Amino acid sequence: MAKPFHYGGQAVIEGVMMRGKQGVAISVRQPDGKLNVLKQPLASIYKGRLKQMPFTRGPIVLGETMVLGTQALLHSAQIAAMEEGEEKIPAPVLWGTVAISVAFAVALFLLVPLFAVRFLVDPYISSGLLSVVLEGLIRIALFIGYLRLVAFIPDIRRVFAYHGAEHKVVNAYEAGTSLEVEAVKSYSTAHARCGTSFMVIVLIIAILVFALVDVLLGRPTLWIRLLSRIVLIPVIAAIGYEIVKFGAGHAKNTIVRILLAPGLMLQAMTTREPDDTQLEAAISALNEVIDIDRAADFSDKAEQTGEEAAASI
Repeated sequence: MAKPFHYGGQAVIEGVMMRGKQGVAISVRQPDGKLNVLKQPLASIYKGRLKQMPFTRGPIVLGETMVLGTQALLHSAQIAAMEEGEEKIPAPVLWGTVAISVAFAVALFLLVPLFAVRFLVDPYISSGLLSVVLEGLIRIALFIGYLRLVAFIPDIRRVFAYHGAEHKVVNAYEAGTSLEVEAVKSYSTAHARCGTSFMVIVLIIAILVFALVDVLLGRPTLWIRLLSRIVLIPVIAAIGYEIVKFGAGHAKNTIVRILLAPGLMLQAMTTREPDDTQLEAAISALNEVIDIDRAADFSDKAEQTGEEAAASI
């Protein structure tokens, strides 16, 4: 018996993106109040055997999230900014914004902790292990501080509300509840497979992995440290994904619940209670990918039936 597929997605500007087995749907609220729904099939790399194999699927999921998430955000930005007769935002402007955002994230979460410890702490301590731990703690502090700061931006608060809507709708679907606004309202805005929880786990694993590498290399130079931080990102993502996946599948276990608690608590900062219109967008996106998967499953069964009939002639 095939394992049930776990639907999920992310919040975008004035909408929600949902990812299914065969496709992606982005449901965005237009300035006129109507929902704009974009559906597209998934590339084969996101559905192949490597996506099912432990420790190879983590980096693939990370890459998939970055690519599909960026595409969904750019699409939602175009829709949300549209007014009647207004031209679309030029693609170079959008991609330039993405490039600046990525550069800022790398500088803030990778370079700042590393250089801060190297120049402000290392001259006064002899322990390489303590140096790595302090670097990791600074990185976690920056991450939490960043989330707290952006939460004051009205547009980001709306994105966080759509994030809450995405979680409520997925929680309702997994509980077998009908996908209607009133039915999903009572569900939690937290979810064990959330990207926020994944980031918390990744930040903690990074401390352990970087500490091991630095001990093996004998407290390497600054540039070797920097290179190791970049090269080991796929390894950390692979381990983090397996932990999140295991945790989501054993969420009722007491020990697992304790281990997942920090990530779930931090989701209180990245989700907000959605209104009815935001729930409608999330429901619309999930319904669309469910329909795509059902149509694909029906087509596969019809093809198999045809092959069996031909073989019996």
